[in-house]
Amino acid sequence: MNLISNSNLKQFALLAVIFLLMAALGWQLIPYMPGILGAVTFYILMREPFFKLTIIHRWKKWVTALFFILIALVVFVLPLVAIAQLLLPKLYVLVSDPQKLNNVLDAFIQKTETLIPQLKIDDSQLKAWGQSVAATIPTLLTATASVLTNLVLAFFLLYFMLIEGRNWEQRMQRFLPLKTGNINSVWEATRIMVISNAVGLPVMAIGQAIIAWIGYWIFGVDSPMLWAIVTGICSMLPVIGSGIVWLPLSLYVMLNGSIGSGVGVLIYSIAITGTADNVIRFTLLRKLGDVHPIITAFGIIIGVPMFGFMGLIFGPLLISYLILLIKIYRVEYSSNTNPIIEEATNKDTSA
Repeated sequence: MNLISNSNLKQFALLAVIFLLMAALGWQLIPYMPGILGAVTFYILMREPFFKLTIIHRWKKWVTALFFILIALVVFVLPLVAIAQLLLPKLYVLVSDPQKLNNVLDAFIQKTETLIPQLKIDDSQLKAWGQSVAATIPTLLTATASVLTNLVLAFFLLYFMLIEGRNWEQRMQRFLPLKTGNINSVWEATRIMVISNAVGLPVMAIGQAIIAWIGYWIFGVDSPMLWAIVTGICSMLPVIGSGIVWLPLSLYVMLNGSIGSGVGVLIYSIAITGTADNVIRFTLLRKLGDVHPIITAFGIIIGVPMFGFMGLIFGPLLISYLILLIKIYRVEYSSNTNPIIEEATNKDTSA
């Protein structure tokens, strides 16, 4: 009977302590995952231009890092602050006066049943849904401290990731139990997914918001800018997209007596906003990274509950990693020892 040697026991004990510490630290860092993942996202987006400026043009690393952080603040943070200033007062009204929401729902139910008598609406269920939505608003309003903490953490980590980027990448390559070609495949999959979602989704949302605002303004919808922003945000949702906003909005406008405006909003949204959504998805997003819509849809469904807003990027990335690692396992531990990149090249050549 072979006994485990003392050296192996010590090794297993040390590994157990390491994994326990990693699990404990990881558990405590869960609230800060959006900030950590945000730093990773910014690093991937800024990596190539940062290296060009510091290596080719000889810029100082710390100056270049601060320069890119300033760009991120202007491009990312300031628009979010502007959107928050527009949305938060409206949300605060719902929280401070819940009866106002009930009055709106009562009016909606009454007008709907007057217009379509055959339609019987369960007002208690609709009100319960409205109250559950309103109940989540205080959580959003009180999440400001968490958002600020994650933003500070993201830019703090980003600074050191840019400064020490090369060293960190080399250390990660040494720890990954993969061949060089497959490590490159993992990096390329990460880069494509991050760029596709971190750049493509916001651009799509902005495009949808602008197009929707034009339609809402033309047909006289109240607060067209507010509804356009909500439409743009919801356009990032899988499957349902911006239709979750403009369809109820058009019905509400019709029920308020403005039949022509409501029909106009509905037709405009289907013909223009919906078409623009498909065009952007199948042109810009495919050009940035040809990610299958199923991966994006299921990735967002899985990622948002796990990582919050950053789940829009890292949810699809997790699914892509799973598919890629299965391919890597098949290549690494099968008779075919060529890396995935060579395998793909051979397929293209034979085709």
